[in-house]
Amino acid sequence: MSTDVFSNISPLDHRYLMSNPKLHSKMAQYLSEGAYVKYELLVESALTRVLSRRGLCPSDVADEVERACNEITAEEVYAEEQITRHNIRALVNCIQRRVSESARPYVHFTATSVDIMDTANALRYRDFTRDVIMPEGLALLQTLIDLARREKRTVQMGRTHGQHAVPITFGFAVAEYIARLGNRLAEIERTANNLRGKMAGAVGAYNASSIFFEDAETFEREVLGELGLLPAEYATQIVMPEYVTDYVHAVVSGLGVLANLADDVRHLQRSEIGELAERFEKGQVGSSTMPHKRNPWNFEHVKSLWKTFMPRMMTVYMDQLSEHQRDLTNSASGRFVTEILAGFVLAMHRLQSVVSKLVVDTARMSANFEASKDNVIAEPLYILLAASGHPDAHEAVRRLSVEASSKQMTVRELVDQKPEFAEFLAGLSEKQKEYLSRPETYIGRSVQKTEVICEIWQKFVDERTCR
Repeated sequence: MSTDVFSNISPLDHRYLMSNPKLHSKMAQYLSEGAYVKYELLVESALTRVLSRRGLCPSDVADEVERACNEITAEEVYAEEQITRHNIRALVNCIQRRVSESARPYVHFTATSVDIMDTANALRYRDFTRDVIMPEGLALLQTLIDLARREKRTVQMGRTHGQHAVPITFGFAVAEYIARLGNRLAEIERTANNLRGKMAGAVGAYNASSIFFEDAETFEREVLGELGLLPAEYATQIVMPEYVTDYVHAVVSGLGVLANLADDVRHLQRSEIGELAERFEKGQVGSSTMPHKRNPWNFEHVKSLWKTFMPRMMTVYMDQLSEHQRDLTNSASGRFVTEILAGFVLAMHRLQSVVSKLVVDTARMSANFEASKDNVIAEPLYILLAASGHPDAHEAVRRLSVEASSKQMTVRELVDQKPEFAEFLAGLSEKQKEYLSRPETYIGRSVQKTEVICEIWQKFVDERTCR
């Protein structure tokens, strides 16, 4: 096969990672087929190490197997598989070929193929989460925290159903995604650390290992302990699939948070809103035919990644089903979990890059707020009227809003012309009056809530960055 990147089939390689070879190399250490083989070899070596510790074979056998496992390449295993038509038998043959005749019987001893495969996957997904997902996620989270803190007092018109609602601050809007992404990263970390392996044999009942060990379950725990893993609570030929299902769900739902963030930022860059802008680099082109265009393509790209990988969660759910003690209906589909993980990291990396350079147009935010500020006092007006004893405050203000619109006036202007409201508004405090005269102060706990959210998740970032 050609080593030319443009000969690769997956867009992950030739389109999205070619421009970032450092990130590609980092992910390949865990997600590539070469990495998978490396992790399978780690499991085989751990198995022999525990066999020697239990006196079933000499320690130098375990040393031989470990040396062999450190030398074998994925290319060697794949070449052998052309003969065996079985990936793990090919792996075992490659190990046995490199060790002495006396060591060969203890390679893969009492194990079945999926003992090796499922354990290797749990191990590499856990390591990938620790070494790639979390650093990328924490960097993005820190960027969002910095942005929210900087803009915590920047008044922005809140929007519901695409319509102007009541004011918030832009920092408060960013804090939503700090909390959501933070919670997803915490769940990804938790589920990754709960991934399990097995060394329970062909149907999960320890048939083969029980020939030699009365405490076969303890033997399993010792082998997995070599790798820093726990055994599944129950296994057939495969590990209970829910461990991986929960993990991938956490990743895919995290990708959904990124897509939602990207969508919100993209809409705030619309020409008629214009509150945010994606900083363009020198020489960057927005359109092939319209030289003036500055499209929010990076944020659109993140949403597109979500559209690509979110539906694959359905396949992960379908892989929960396996007939009796095991069938092979997940043998192809399960291999694509790595692409979901890579897509999530790509999305985080892309957002980190563009959000860190996001241009906040505070003047445009202010202008958009000014355009509606005298009408959005309808909510505080109705609540203050109700609190002052008005018998039907909501309906009264609704009618007032309709009348203001028909007369092309603001609610603020019209209410001052309505003497029937005067008696209810007379007893307002200065602070309450300010909400009606200066709507920009009607931001609730936007600033304080932003500060609290930033503090919570800054601690989360700091705890993991300092490890």
